Amino acid sequence: MNINISTLGELKKSGYKPKSVKEEIRQNLILKLQHKENAFPGIIGYEDTVIPDTERALLSRHNILFLGLRGQAKTRMARQMVSLLDEYIPIVEGSEVNDSPFDPLSRYARDIVHELGDATPIAWVHRDQRYSEKLATPDVSVADLVGDIDPIKAANLKLNYADERVIHFGIIPRSNRGIFVINELPDLQARIQVSLFNILQEGDIQIRGFKVRMPLDILFVFTANPEDYTNRGSIVTPLKDRIESQIITHYPKNIENSLLITEQEANVHADQQHVHISDMIKRLIEQVAFEARNSEYVDKKSGVSARLTIAAYENAVSAGERRAIINKEKSTYVRIADLQGIIPAITGKIELVYEGEQEGPLQVAVNLLDKAIRSVFSQYFPNPDSFKKRKQNAAAAENPYRAVIQWFDKGNAVQLLQDVNDKQYETALSKVEGLKELIKGKFPQANNKEQLLLMEFVLHGLASYSLISKKVVENETRFSDLLGTMMNFGTSTEEESDEF
Repeated sequence: MNINISTLGELKKSGYKPKSVKEEIRQNLILKLQHKENAFPGIIGYEDTVIPDTERALLSRHNILFLGLRGQAKTRMARQMVSLLDEYIPIVEGSEVNDSPFDPLSRYARDIVHELGDATPIAWVHRDQRYSEKLATPDVSVADLVGDIDPIKAANLKLNYADERVIHFGIIPRSNRGIFVINELPDLQARIQVSLFNILQEGDIQIRGFKVRMPLDILFVFTANPEDYTNRGSIVTPLKDRIESQIITHYPKNIENSLLITEQEANVHADQQHVHISDMIKRLIEQVAFEARNSEYVDKKSGVSARLTIAAYENAVSAGERRAIINKEKSTYVRIADLQGIIPAITGKIELVYEGEQEGPLQVAVNLLDKAIRSVFSQYFPNPDSFKKRKQNAAAAENPYRAVIQWFDKGNAVQLLQDVNDKQYETALSKVEGLKELIKGKFPQANNKEQLLLMEFVLHGLASYSLISKKVVENETRFSDLLGTMMNFGTSTEEESDEF
């Protein structure tokens, strides 16, 4: 379409055919499907669920309600629908409500078209300007959404309040011929939700006592959290009935998708490229979210947002960077001990049930991290529990952890300071008999830094299976024999007995 066209007459001669916004989206979606183009790039894990449901709804020209817990890309899905609009559409120049020059709605546009005819000036609106979004809050009014009488406009134009031109249009009329999104719909007061009935059913608006009918052309997209239905409000039934398609969103169903989402969204600074984060650490971070979603201490109705793992990833990288800066090292690997730095990213993003509140958010976060270590450990190393079930002699001969556990049983211990440099880190881990041999046998291709990380992981893993003891006091992690720790428990100081 030639956007240099400037009058209605020129537009008619060009052969331009006006379309409704839902028809426009439908036709552009069909083209993308025919060319096997992804209509929702960057949305991971919805390829076989939410995206097909959304495409079917758009092909049906439906208004949509995305229903799901926080952090499930509901708003992002809505925002990406902008790419399905035509790049430009013509409007009557100066129109507040994107009036089509072929079928003007407002008094302003009708008067101009009636007066100037084919000489009516045309302006072109880009698709990015045809998207509007409103966060539903209890203080939102009908005037905000639909419109109201503007006394200042009436005074300036010297009009009485019965004249349609004194209307100040709300955000919905101004979204005419575009996409309008209301986030967190249940937070909207019931009486405000009622004002949307006629807009959804008939497509028109009514403002105060004006005899004005404006059949708006809008694709409505709503988002809602099921928890809102009981906590703060609800979607009134007649409104829900008028929203043709309700689409259920969900969290990533596997670690692989979760990894892709976090890596895509995490904001790692260019200066942090010298901090290497292994696939194992990435999986530990993702597993924390999976453990949280299944934890008896975490409120499942509230959900655990993908923002938890994104923030945790960024904190883990920054923990490694901080240590490298302190020790004046040019590069470093994120260690297991650095994951203590992700705890602030966990505590602020989980809602606890009563039992969790009793434990305390810090202790719950530490427990989730410990459970994540236990879950991921068996993906890299043999499950220590499997050796407990075998006959004692056979298990002792086959147990790859035997030398490591026996070293601790002799009363030896390892202390790892969180900010220790690479040389001291290696020295501390190399003290443990059998640990390096275990890693070399299992991962012969690993370089020295990878070996050290895996050695540390074995210690954390054995502690998570209660085969050795692990205590964290401030910035120090101490590994020792389990029996000795239990026997000394009664004489330990309060700080020393602070366990994961």
